[in-house]
Amino acid sequence: MHTVQVNTVSYDISPEKLKEGSIFGALSNESIQYLIDNGSILCADEGDEIFKYGSKGGSFYTVLHGSLDFFKQHEDKAMHTRFVEFGESIGFVSMIALHDRVGNAYAKEASLLLEISSQLFSDFHDNYPFDFGILLMNLARDMARNIRELSNALVTNDINVTE
Repeated sequence: MHTVQVNTVSYDISPEKLKEGSIFGALSNESIQYLIDNGSILCADEGDEIFKYGSKGGSFYTVLHGSLDFFKQHEDKAMHTRFVEFGESIGFVSMIALHDRVGNAYAKEASLLLEISSQLFSDFHDNYPFDFGILLMNLARDMARNIRELSNALVTNDINVTE
C-alpha cells in the first residue's frame, strides 16, 4: 500500500461521485474536497494489509474505489465479518473509542482509500461544523447497519450470546 497524489488518481473521486457513497452522502462539495485534500489517499493492491490486529486506531479509512475484507479477531480466533465497499468506512470504531484495532483489514481487490486521521477529523469539526454533524450521522448509520447484519447472523445461526 502506498500514498498517491490526488492529481495522479485515475478514478473519479470528485465530490459529486463520492456523494454516491454512504459516508459522503449529503456533505457539501467543499467539505468533501477538504477531506480529500487533507487526508491521505492510499492505493492498495489485492491482498495488501490496511491495518492489523492490535495496531493503534488513530485513523479510519473510506473506500473511494474497490473493496476490503475485515477479519475480526478475538482471543485466538479470527473470522471474516465484513466486506467494505465504495463509500463505506472501516476503523472508525477503534478511532472514536480510543482502542487498538480488533482485527485485520485487507484489500479484496485493487483499491483506493482515503485515510482520515483523528487530527483531520478534529480539524474537520472546527472548519466544517455542519458537515461534521452529517458525517458523524453517516458514520453512525454505517455502524448501525453493521450491527444489524452481525446480529442477524447471530439469529440465523442460532447463537445465544447471553450464555
